[in-house]
Amino acid sequence: MRSRTPGVVGYVRVSTDEQATSGLGLAAQRRAITEECERRGVALLAIHSDGGYSGRSIDRPELTAALAELDAGRGTALMVAKLDRLTRSVHDATGLMARADRAGWGLIALDVAVDTTTPQGAAMAQVLAVFAELERRLIGQRTRDALAVKRDQGVRLGRPPVLPRKVVRRIVAARQGGAGWSAIARDLDAAGVPTAQGGRRWYPATVRAVYLANQEAA
Repeated sequence: MRSRTPGVVGYVRVSTDEQATSGLGLAAQRRAITEECERRGVALLAIHSDGGYSGRSIDRPELTAALAELDAGRGTALMVAKLDRLTRSVHDATGLMARADRAGWGLIALDVAVDTTTPQGAAMAQVLAVFAELERRLIGQRTRDALAVKRDQGVRLGRPPVLPRKVVRRIVAARQGGAGWSAIARDLDAAGVPTAQGGRRWYPATVRAVYLANQEAA
């Protein structure tokens, strides 16, 4: 087991929009952490501060530094004034709790009953893990529903198909030579030229769309 320096590493954060919001300022968060450390009689080793960063991602420079300190053995717990200052994602929160458990440090959020250094707080962490799984499933369901709606609307998903340049040149040359859209489509069908989607049949409207797209790009 890694030897640890006793004490707490604090972390505070505000997004750009929250800089002047009452109750969420950096100073208020620092004060809450400092007062709690004094109440518990534990040393406050450092407070890391990220200003202007969203809570939707945990990829933040000062949070990364705080976690690295704890993983290296400096401090026994990471303390935040509010859980949403650490992350707004339940999935990310439970991931950080799992990291803390593996490395041997605790996670304390003063606004909720999360304190993995106590049995009660560890139990609350398990409850959050259940909601993290629910969050993942709901996100997946919303994504599938959104894709289904797009498919029903005829929106092509994935990378757009690319028609070979030689086929485009063939259509342009035929059109500029006086051929009609239907005649060009019949000629492509007879030659066995596949469409951009891999189809076997060309339609006049498709040929026209290819020609016009080439004219706009020229």
